[in-house]
Amino acid sequence: MAILENDKLQKFEDQSIRTAWDEEQEEWYFSVVDVVGVLTDSADFDTARKYWNKLKQRLVAEGNQLVTNCPQLKMKSPKDGKRYKTDVATTEQLLRIIQSIPSKKAEPFKMWLAQVGRERIEEIIDPELTIERALATYAKKGYPAEWINQRLQTIRARKELTDAWNDHGVQEGKEYAILTDEVTKAWSGMNTRQYKNLKGLKKENLRDNMSTLELALNMLAEATTTELVKVQNPQGLAENKTVAKQGGQIAGTARKSIEAQTGRPVITSGNAKSLMLNTAVVSMIEDVVTVDEPDNKNE
Repeated sequence: MAILENDKLQKFEDQSIRTAWDEEQEEWYFSVVDVVGVLTDSADFDTARKYWNKLKQRLVAEGNQLVTNCPQLKMKSPKDGKRYKTDVATTEQLLRIIQSIPSKKAEPFKMWLAQVGRERIEEIIDPELTIERALATYAKKGYPAEWINQRLQTIRARKELTDAWNDHGVQEGKEYAILTDEVTKAWSGMNTRQYKNLKGLKKENLRDNMSTLELALNMLAEATTTELVKVQNPQGLAENKTVAKQGGQIAGTARKSIEAQTGRPVITSGNAKSLMLNTAVVSMIEDVVTVDEPDNKNE
């Protein structure tokens, strides 16, 4: 792990959740005992720790692989400020753990997970729903209609490119990422991680934080690469890297021409401040914590 921003705190009323960011994996890790403490209204850290230890034992006994594979990171103890190995969980692991907590505050998480599962099944049956929900999600976040239309076109262009790579001997996953870096660097002058750093991003989708013009140039780079792949018929990662660079350079030339005419850089540090996966989890927890519970209002 290349952990950055260890012990970053997310506040929920008077309780804190410790987090850590893994730059290489682009993954947030949450202190499990802290989340358990929030959801169970634990009186103190020790109570939350004991609750989590018992819950972990039960889940491991049930053969839960997600919990078994929970990593540990050294984090500052809220008791004495010293660093101790602490169970942490990714977003996926955390959501699974939350499912096993019999708490009123955990119930909305379970309902949310059931809704997500139902929607995913519906999208498999009718893929058009995926597009409709994407439109609704971007609109709800406040993106303008022009940007949304451009973004949906980039999704199509990206799919055509990955299909072309797949047909020409490129493996999904790491090799896709390598070729994407080649395309991105050729047109923007930065690899994907450098581009994200410029915009102050971590887990967020880079394209969701591009301007309309950035999206257009990125789409030009990927669409051009797709056409070159079809014409040149490269096979395997090495040959496709050469073609990816060629496709990106064409869009890079267009970028430089635009900048020369306008006198302004196309690529900026501006971002859309879109929600991160961990922020989605954080928001759900925060919503649950702030829900008014009639039985406790007058205490």
